[in-house]
Amino acid sequence: MKHYKIAAIPADGIGPEVIAAGLQALEATARRDGGFSVDVTEFDWGSARYKATGAMMPEDGPAQLRAFDAIFFGAVGAPDVPDHITLWGLRLPICQGFDQYANVRPTRILPGIQSPLAGVGPGDLDWVIVRENSEGEYSGHGGRAHKGLPEEVGTEVAIFTRVGVTRIMRYAFRLAQSRPRKLLTVVTKSNAQRFGMVMWDEIAAEVSKEFPDVTWDKMLVDAMTVRMVKNPRSLDTIVATNLHADILSDLAGALAGSLGVAPTGNIDPERRYPSMFEPIHGSAFDITGKGIANPVATFWTAAQMLEHLGEPAAAERLMRAVEKVCADGVMTPDVGGKATTVQVTEAVCDAIRGENI
Repeated sequence: MKHYKIAAIPADGIGPEVIAAGLQALEATARRDGGFSVDVTEFDWGSARYKATGAMMPEDGPAQLRAFDAIFFGAVGAPDVPDHITLWGLRLPICQGFDQYANVRPTRILPGIQSPLAGVGPGDLDWVIVRENSEGEYSGHGGRAHKGLPEEVGTEVAIFTRVGVTRIMRYAFRLAQSRPRKLLTVVTKSNAQRFGMVMWDEIAAEVSKEFPDVTWDKMLVDAMTVRMVKNPRSLDTIVATNLHADILSDLAGALAGSLGVAPTGNIDPERRYPSMFEPIHGSAFDITGKGIANPVATFWTAAQMLEHLGEPAAAERLMRAVEKVCADGVMTPDVGGKATTVQVTEAVCDAIRGENI
């Protein structure tokens, strides 16, 4: 039997609620499968720790995580702590320190969930967005000078490297190649951003020659928002920069019915370091403690983690259980249901245990 060491970082807001639900489903899946087990270690890092100690995580936090097979992350952010402190104090040091350069966000409309798009249902919207996750607009380079004076200046430097763009482009083409439609859309803003974005376009054309069986096209990011809304069936695999894909994937989650169902994997494709898996909905302090947080994104995230660990059959079993529960109408209020987090979790675990495939 395989044993996987999982580091759980519930962090802020509804993070502890959905991570607890996700771990429950993960354990049920492992028991049902019988071929592996999960050994979970929980870390109390987050905004509460920052307010108590001045740091979101210990200085050697990444070193503590190095020995794990994967990281299961909740959400980061608190109303009384500046967002740049929570993000740069926890999530980004892990992503960048472990070179998790591929942020992978699958999106599809699950059974029983209504898309805001008229006439669009399950099967009509089935995308994977690949986000460059190590550089670009979130490189953290820049600065401020002359604070408080009329001539105050703030710079935010986007960094694009040939190695960074090439590797994410190759990852996206390879992912598109593995999907039935073999279709990739490359998103930039190269009409206005004429250096880094033009380099993206050029490298996409270079890498495409390695994948002659993949059909690909280019879109400017503003036009892409229109295409996602007006013609979702025309898209399949999508690759974009750190900032652009961050925004587009939130739009994708909303078009699929709710950010509460959207998962993410922060992947080190070379497997030198543990990859980190998280729902994209954020800490949602407005519903924290109310027992109505949607755990579906976390279940889907757990399935992504299982697939990455080499357990595709277990991942598929977990997603079949989630789809069954959604189709049965056992859903939280954000997607039109009346169930609580606990009720959805229990229904999914029951479906996993009852799975006969």
